Amino acid sequence: MYLYDLFAYVPSGLTSVVVVYGAARNRTRRSERVLTRFSHHLLISTAMARQFFVGGNFKMNPDSHQQSLALVKTLNTAELDSATEVVIAPPSLYLIPLKAELRNDIQLSAQNAYFKPSGAFTGEISPAQLVDAQIPYVILGHSERRTLFHETSELVAQKTRAALDAPLKVILCIGETLKEREDGKTAEVCQGQLQAVVAVLKEADWNKIVIAYEPVWAIGTGKVATSAQAQETHADIRSYLSKAVSSNAASSIRIIYGGSVNAANCKELSTQPDIDGFLVGGASLKPEFIDIINAKKHDRQRL
Repeated sequence: MYLYDLFAYVPSGLTSVVVVYGAARNRTRRSERVLTRFSHHLLISTAMARQFFVGGNFKMNPDSHQQSLALVKTLNTAELDSATEVVIAPPSLYLIPLKAELRNDIQLSAQNAYFKPSGAFTGEISPAQLVDAQIPYVILGHSERRTLFHETSELVAQKTRAALDAPLKVILCIGETLKEREDGKTAEVCQGQLQAVVAVLKEADWNKIVIAYEPVWAIGTGKVATSAQAQETHADIRSYLSKAVSSNAASSIRIIYGGSVNAANCKELSTQPDIDGFLVGGASLKPEFIDIINAKKHDRQRL
């Protein structure tokens, strides 16, 4: 890696990075050591500039409004890392009543939305309705929507464009199946899913998107990508965006990991420089969700 390669990941607003080394093409051992140290500190500085994000996707849970209130009560009384952005996505039926009960530093997200503002679309929710209800986020492109309801990447892109125009912020999900990973197609699949969205967005739109990389084979299976596997894919996604959108968008966007995240594995995953948080499924319905939210808290206290 040379110095000019590293500039692809330097956000324009990151003023703390000062480059004093100019011999980018010098292949001496000394220059390689300097560049290695520089890249290490650069990755840390850039990652620290992105706010850690933890989302809880309740999916079609819990069974009753009373149970949803119990989940909110647990969050309301917990000591949470104030430096982490926390968002929960309950079933749409519970969004408005939970908004009245939820503490102010936790935000709500819908689990899906259509790309039309209104009309004869039975069973759908529009971005305009979510904005009117003061719900700031929506999850789009989740693998369960892609597989069970046959949503294509092009449809997800349409929904993303409509949500941003509403305006909503988007948690955009991408990820590969087990066969695709075994065939060595992880990067190809993720880039293909992103490309459809890239085609309909402007650079400034990416400021309102959080990308959730969720390997399909790890969702609800108990299997989880190793921290090295997750980091490699996150870095690939960031590299792709630096070419397809811009270096500034790539360095500033948050890329979070989802797929059987729990209290036992979240801390190791959170140490990776390109993992900016988590989208949590089943564990968001359990007390350990607090531990996941606080995954970075002790690291910050040591700094």
